[in-house]
Amino acid sequence: MSQIILASSSIYRKELLQRILSEFKVLSPNIDEKKIKTENAYESAQRLAEEKAKKISNEFREAIVIGCDQTAEYNNIQIEKPLNFKLALSQLKELSGKQVNFHSAICVTHFKKNISHKKVISFNVKYKDLSLVEIENYLNHEKPFNCVGSIKSEGLGISLLEEINSSDPTAIIGLPLIALVTILNKFGVIINGKA
Repeated sequence: MSQIILASSSIYRKELLQRILSEFKVLSPNIDEKKIKTENAYESAQRLAEEKAKKISNEFREAIVIGCDQTAEYNNIQIEKPLNFKLALSQLKELSGKQVNFHSAICVTHFKKNISHKKVISFNVKYKDLSLVEIENYLNHEKPFNCVGSIKSEGLGISLLEEINSSDPTAIIGLPLIALVTILNKFGVIINGKA
């Protein structure tokens, strides 16, 4: 069976993939994740997942490469990663009590076989009405400055949410496993077994 590579620097995505695969390699794709003005959040997630998969696939042509990305939008405006405390504070104050749409994209490629499959799982979350103390405590504890919407749901961030509406509970962490299993099966990968 082909080697499987996760094109990501996220330890949380790695932990998710370990639920379904025992052997895979993890490589950071180091791509420019700059937003393109004409794209909406859905299109950005799809493009970035594909770029990550293709970059690593070009280097490891015999491997099955998994690229993934997540974006979010509120009021049709794409939400950025805050990158620092001040911007995260402002972002969470703005999103308090609001519903936010997230898009979690995956792209699985095999360069040599010229095969590529993509899927975007869209879902929404509702932020609680947050007090300044709650926000500050969360930011000081989690430091979610590289997280879209300042939400690290795999940690304390889950306490900031009122609800998550998703067909795939792993999509909020950025690697929708239900969709991924379906795609990997198309590549001949048998989960928890040998191909």
